[in-house]
Amino acid sequence: MNPRLLPSAALLAAALLGLAACGSSTGGGDAAAGDRAGQTEVRIPEDGNSGLLALGKKDGSLAKALAKVNAKVAWTGTAGAFAPAAQQLDADALDFAQGSITSATAALAQSPGFKLFAAVAPDQLGEGILVKNDSGIKSVQDLVGKKVAVWHGGTSEYLLLKALQQNNVPVDQVSRVYLQPNQAAPVFNSGQVDAWSTWGTYSVPQLADRNAHFLVTGGQVGSENYAVWTVRTKFADAHPAVVKALYEYLHESGLKQQQDPGAYLNVQTTTGPEAVSDAQRAVQIPIDKAKGTAQPITEADLARFHTVARFFADQQITKGFFDVKPYVLDATTLPGSAG
Repeated sequence: MNPRLLPSAALLAAALLGLAACGSSTGGGDAAAGDRAGQTEVRIPEDGNSGLLALGKKDGSLAKALAKVNAKVAWTGTAGAFAPAAQQLDADALDFAQGSITSATAALAQSPGFKLFAAVAPDQLGEGILVKNDSGIKSVQDLVGKKVAVWHGGTSEYLLLKALQQNNVPVDQVSRVYLQPNQAAPVFNSGQVDAWSTWGTYSVPQLADRNAHFLVTGGQVGSENYAVWTVRTKFADAHPAVVKALYEYLHESGLKQQQDPGAYLNVQTTTGPEAVSDAQRAVQIPIDKAKGTAQPITEADLARFHTVARFFADQQITKGFFDVKPYVLDATTLPGSAG
């Protein structure tokens, strides 16, 4: 059995309203993507209280990097799951977003309005399948007959399917419960599902509470789930220097984050619901230290992307193999900044 809890009509309607609101705030097309001084407006979701963009917003380093190519940021809200962001890219309501190659492959197959311009090596420590400490689940084989919360067509479903394949567990013997990422925590914590396949944004609070642990991590299942940075295709065609400037900023900032990950946590506040607690900080810092930084997408990366795409096709997550190569940019060869 494989029950799937799909998003309700109300949730889909809310998402569409959010897209409409985002699109209406910026005007239409690339001809309008600027202000009266001729600056190019760069619509990008912010990191919130932690991350590269959060610090770049606070200390002005991102604004300075983009100013070199006569561009400025127009923040569109806090980043979340990539599937809605892909729809916004396709609908000309967003210019840049980050996601996983799993979610990007699934999204490109439906809404090919964006391209990939940078990749970050798979997170080996912060992604995986969470189980409660008292669940009695000791191995992947113990998931047989159990319910696992996943987000459809992205990181979490990929990690679960990889774990099942690696351990020779038939897919149809484990029930996938499809939930939006921000819906899964209360369902997991209340015991309505037995496990939760997820990534760092959601795993860190659970691990910090010490009531749950990873049954397996991305590293343990051989994950090739690269993080990727994406750009709206028409924006990249019209403003290649801006794409290159953002790539260079992400690359350099990622190197700095590896050296001092703590500086990228609690950027705006140390209190309130967005704040990273001391317990969460202790979990997050080793994950961030182990992460890579944004790099150009190489032929070797493409081969791994295609391995993921074939895996998703074989698992019937996507309708056949999807070749992402036509949707890749080499940011390092784009026209450079003016200074």
